[in-house]
Amino acid sequence: MNKLLVWTEKFKAVIDWIVERACIAIMALLTVLVTYQVVTRYVFDSPSAVSEVLSRYMFVWLVLIGSAYVFGLREHMAITYVRDKFSPRVGVLVDIVTEWGIAVFAFIVMWQGGYKASVRQMWQMDSALEIPMGVIYAALPIAGALILIYFAINQVKLIHQYQQLSVRG
Repeated sequence: MNKLLVWTEKFKAVIDWIVERACIAIMALLTVLVTYQVVTRYVFDSPSAVSEVLSRYMFVWLVLIGSAYVFGLREHMAITYVRDKFSPRVGVLVDIVTEWGIAVFAFIVMWQGGYKASVRQMWQMDSALEIPMGVIYAALPIAGALILIYFAINQVKLIHQYQQLSVRG
């Protein structure tokens, strides 16, 4: 179990590094686009439709990828009132079950449903950007896949944590 735990920590560090850089790049580009949009709208009185639409789509990507990243860090919003009423061992079991629920949602709705929606929309072009709408919808299955990867890593950690609590008493 310890080798698996070490391997998952190293793998998670690589995934975290990639996702962090992607979110930083999206945020930086989003800042430039919105600044450009404000300048063209208020200084030149000629708003840019491309920057407006692109910034909207990039914001969606940022939210979905960022949400997956926060799930991986286990810093997402959680109501822990019920879990905290139990012993630490039962609390870990509650975390395991909760993460399974999130994983089922990520698999069915985000990964499978998002993939189907993305493929269905590949024929429809965005009028402002002239790219397939499926590219925009691709954020769903990508975020779903990231959540599933983080779920597997979190499960290894939670099982290890549960085993440690079981050994102690």
